[in-house]
Order: sequence, then C-alpha cells, then structure tokens
Amino acid sequence: MATGSRPWGALLLLLLLPVLLPTACRAGGGCAGEGGRLEPFDALYASGVEAYYGGDFAGAARCMERALSSRREVRAARLRCRRSCRGQVRLAAPGPGAGGDLPFFGSVLRRAGCLRRCEEPRLGAASRHLASEEVGADFQRRVPYSYLQRAYIQLNKLEEAANAAHTFFMANPEHMEIQQDIENYKTTAGKVDLIDREAKQHMEDYSAGVRHYDKEEYKLAIDFLERALKGYYSEDEDCQLMCEGPQRFEEHEYLENKAGLYEAIADHYMQVLACKHDCVRELATRSGRISPIENFLPLHYDYLQFAYYRVGDYVKALECAKSYLLFHPDDEDVLENAGYYEGLLEGTMDPDTIKPRKEAKALLRRHKLESHLLQVAAAGLGYTYTEPNYWNRYGARQDEHSVPSSISSEPEEGPRLSLAKKPMPKPDRELKEGGPLLYSDVKFVYNSQQLNGTQRVLLDNVISEEQCRELHRVANGIMLAGDGYRGKTSPHTPNERFEGATVLKALKYGYEGRVPLKSARLFYDISEKARRIVESYFMLNSTLYFSYTHLVCRTALSGQQERRNDLSHPIHADNCLLDPEANECWKEPPAYTFRDYSALLYMNADFEGGEFIFTEMDAKTVTASIKPKCGRMISFSSGGENPHGVKAVTKGQRCAVALWFTLDPLYRELERIQADEVIAMLDQEHLGPSEMNINPKDEL
Repeated sequence: MATGSRPWGALLLLLLLPVLLPTACRAGGGCAGEGGRLEPFDALYASGVEAYYGGDFAGAARCMERALSSRREVRAARLRCRRSCRGQVRLAAPGPGAGGDLPFFGSVLRRAGCLRRCEEPRLGAASRHLASEEVGADFQRRVPYSYLQRAYIQLNKLEEAANAAHTFFMANPEHMEIQQDIENYKTTAGKVDLIDREAKQHMEDYSAGVRHYDKEEYKLAIDFLERALKGYYSEDEDCQLMCEGPQRFEEHEYLENKAGLYEAIADHYMQVLACKHDCVRELATRSGRISPIENFLPLHYDYLQFAYYRVGDYVKALECAKSYLLFHPDDEDVLENAGYYEGLLEGTMDPDTIKPRKEAKALLRRHKLESHLLQVAAAGLGYTYTEPNYWNRYGARQDEHSVPSSISSEPEEGPRLSLAKKPMPKPDRELKEGGPLLYSDVKFVYNSQQLNGTQRVLLDNVISEEQCRELHRVANGIMLAGDGYRGKTSPHTPNERFEGATVLKALKYGYEGRVPLKSARLFYDISEKARRIVESYFMLNSTLYFSYTHLVCRTALSGQQERRNDLSHPIHADNCLLDPEANECWKEPPAYTFRDYSALLYMNADFEGGEFIFTEMDAKTVTASIKPKCGRMISFSSGGENPHGVKAVTKGQRCAVALWFTLDPLYRELERIQADEVIAMLDQEHLGPSEMNINPKDEL
C-alpha cells in the first residue's frame, strides 16, 4: 500500500477517532485493554492508523498488532461460548397442543442467557465489537499488515516487516509494490522462509499434501492430506458456529415491516442457514480471493484413494474412493478405481463392508438438507435463491498416474485402469494459431511450440526503422510520468521511471499542433495494424476489440543500478491474479478478467536489460526470453497460461506500444472509440492519414 493512499475503512475510522479511540491510546501510545475486557479491534485499528500517519511508527505497530490480536480473541471467545452453551443447553423438541412450543422456546431463552453470561465478562456488550463493513473489509483484505510492514521498516525490524509484507501479499498478489518489497527483504534481511501470519492451516496442509503427491512421496502426502481433512471438518464446525451471530443479508431488510413471530424467526434463521450453507465455499477459498478452489473437499479423497493404493493400503483406498463417489457418483474414473480395489480385496474380506467415511456422509447429508430448506423458504417467503455448484467436477486431480489391472509383472493381461488427467473446462472458443499475417513485410519468427507455451507468437518487421524513430519522437512529446498508474513515476520498481500516453492523447496533441499530426496518427495506425495481425494469426471467429492501448517507456535511473535483483515489471498475468504459491491464476477482480489477448510492439533496442520473459505458474521458471528491437512484436493469450514480466532495464530507455484486446464488445476501450471519432473528423477535414497504409491490400 502506498503511504499516500488510505483504505476506506481507515478513512472512516479517522473521522470517528474521538469516539472510538481507547483511553490509553488517546493518552499517547498504549493499546492495552481495560481490565479484563477486550478493546474493540476497530478502535485499536483506528488508533494505529492515526499513529502511522502521525509518524508514531512504534505506536502504529503496537496498536495494529493489538487490533489483530483483539479480533482473533473475539472470535475465539465467541466460538468457545457457543460451543459450550450448545453442550450445556440442548434445544428441546416442541410438544403437541397448546403450549407445546414452550419447551422449545424455553431452551432457546436458556441458551441465549448462557451465551450472554459466557461472553460478557471478556467481551462486554456485544455492540462493542460490531465493526463497520468497511473496517471488516480492510481486515479481510489484510490491510493492517500493510501498515505494519511500513511501520516495521521505519523501526528497522526487517524480519517482522518481511512477514507482515508476505501476509498482506498472500491476500493481494496483484500488489506489485509489496511484491517488490518482499524481494528486497529476501536480499537485505536474508529472509527466504516467510511466514503467512493468517494462513488457514487446513489449506496449508492440503497444499503440502498435493506437493508431496506430485513428487510421488505418497506416505507424506497421506499424512498431510489426512491432517488437512481433520482440519477442514474442525473449521467447518467453527464456521457453522460463527454464522449464529448477527446477519445482514440483502433482501432481508423488510423485517421491520413484519411483526409476525414466526415470519421474523424464519427470516433470521434463513440468513443464518445461508451463511452455514456457504461454509463449503468459505473453507475452499484462499485469503483475499473471491473464487474457491473448485471441488476442494472431494479432491482430498481423490488424492488419498490413489495415494493409499500406492502404499498398498487397499482398504483405505476403497474407503476414500467411495467417499469421493458420494459427491460425484457418476465419475467413471473413480468408479473403475473402486471396482479395481474391490477386486484386489476379494478373498481377504468382503468389499461391501467398507463404507464411505462417516464425516463425509454427514456433511453431505446436512448440505443437501440445507439446500432443500433454503429453496423451500425462498418459495414461501418470497426471495430469490439459486443453489451454487459447490462440487464442480472441473476441479480435478491433475496427474497422469495409472493403476495396473493386476500386481503381476504382466499388466498387459488385463485392462488398464486410467487415472489420467481429467478434463478441464473447455474454453469458450477453439484455440487456433497460424493464420495469415496479412502484410508481406511482417516476418514470422516463433510460434507457441518454439516459445515453449500456449497461444504465443513472435513477429519481426511489424513496423519499419523509420516508423520506430518517428514514434519515439512522438513519445518524447506526449508522454507523462506515471501515466496509467495514478501519477506514480515508478509503479513497478524504484529503480526506473515509467512514462506513458494513450492514443487519444496523441491525437489531441497532434490536432492542437503540439506534435506533428501525421506522427500522432502513426500511433493510431500501427496499433490497428497490430490488432488485425493478432486477430488473423490466432484465427479468431469474432472481432477482436481494443481493451487498452498504451505507449510506454521505462528509463533506468542513474545511480540506482548496482546490484539490482528486481524486475522492471514483476511476473503477472493479464486477466487473472497470479498466485505462484497455489500454482493458480484467479480470474476475478481486480484483475482485468475481460482481456483475451495481449501484444507488445517494440520501438528500440538501444538499452541494456529489459528482456521480456515468459515463466511457469511458479513465476520463477523462465520458459522463453525475448530481446526487444525495433518492429518486433510478441503476442499471446492473456490468461494464466502466459505469466510474463520484464527484466530490469539497467541502462537507457526501453519503449513499446502495449496493447490489450477483448472479444467482448462491452469492454471496448472508450478512448479508442473516441479516437475513432477523431480520425473520422480528421478525414472529413482532409487533414490526411499518416503515410502508413493499414489496409492489408498486400495480404499474403
């Protein structure tokens, strides 16, 4: 987080500081609670924000740590009390006739009293810990750790700063400044193993289990995956309990107009039930993400069934296969596996005595009943509810292992049972490449295979040396430092200056006579030429629209190039949030999810460094490296299949036209549409096009 920008939650808190600040914080630095009661975490957060912007970094760190601790303790106290009172006060079944509902409501009242007696000594009144939605969002996005990182830097506590930065980054992988900070910590503090202070342990165990599975370390994979399952079911119970607190759901704001006892109870209970039903999604979603890991819980059993087979435990293998089939009873691969395991056990025991795991059956039974009740309530109470697909089959175990049909040395005697890679979602378009380049002077260099990837192409001679020089002159006359990055002159690295300009700005400057009009129009024309080439080469069946067009230059700053180990532009994907730790790319905001293809058209080569690189999803393993030069263009699909970045520019200035395209007309670049109108006006006024003909009359 840049020190000059404040999240909405922090701004709101600053306005309320006189009301919210803990007494000790107002007095000048302390953040301790009053007596035995916890201070509200939003008040502690507010005092931490005030201290930070007031330059009191020790106070900021102290109050932020206390806010994080208070929030955890509030949750722990509520869980402890709700679990205890659930055990102490069982809800009674209602009886028949008049007054038959009294036993049930009596038990509800006793449980409510139990909860208040349990919580108040430590938490005080419940309203003390009801933070605003904005503050809740800040904590969900781990914003306090961004403040902590900056405060610890000022206090020269590099290890604490590194862990705070890493914790923030795990929920904000698109935040390039933090990514750069982490790389700096690894160098200056020698910090390699960073700690995610908010890690979900069941997620960590699952990821570790999958890593061991991929290495064929099956015993270790089993240990971690079984631990992950145990943690999952424990977290599920906690999630269910936390849903029993206050709820604020859309479409339920009409309670004040309905005084009926049962209708009011039903409305609130449906909110609680919807929250509980969504615990499946909550437990499968990594911190800071919107989208869950698809098929998360069933995948545990899918990995385990094969891992147990490989260590020779066929009973457990069959048990896990049957557990997986509870969620996907028509999965042909696992059905065949289960049949194969049964064959291995014949003669030693009755395979029918091996049942799916009880906890999986119980969760699925509860989940189905919740779904039924929600749909019944939606119909009866008049609100909309659509059941999500919680067990998406596209989230599949990705490996190419196979199980032989027998354990003899001659597996050919029987059919082979494939546990091959399961199908992933089909793209919304057929992926092709190799279409005509349209212009005879454009030279093909490498295709996807030669670039070790998918949907990639490298071309030369897209524009001439003269056009490169002319475009460079235009760039020097129209670019602004930090353009496109809210004026941040070094948005990706402090060691370079970033400048940019859009097509519309170029045409505006040309029309005003601040740069030659034909030169300004050249920018427009070459970007259109690039769009046509990309659309044709990848053989797209629909129109490719501009999403964003940017003339950009990166200039190495003198005196800051020694021992550089950073990148000019960190590794990223163009339409999803790259998560190297999870080996995933999350197609969700704030990523530009509508982008489909990207291209970079280079203008010069007289600089040092600045190579464009493709990597694997780990953001480390380089699969292709491209040295820019005049007229060279690299184009590729914008998804997680093509992580990329730019190596440090260590001397000189590197310039290019950056282009992003979309197949969805709803996301056409507004400035491009306006630029089209300017071009039409110029043509009507006979001010003339550039000397470049973009019409592909010399089509190959």
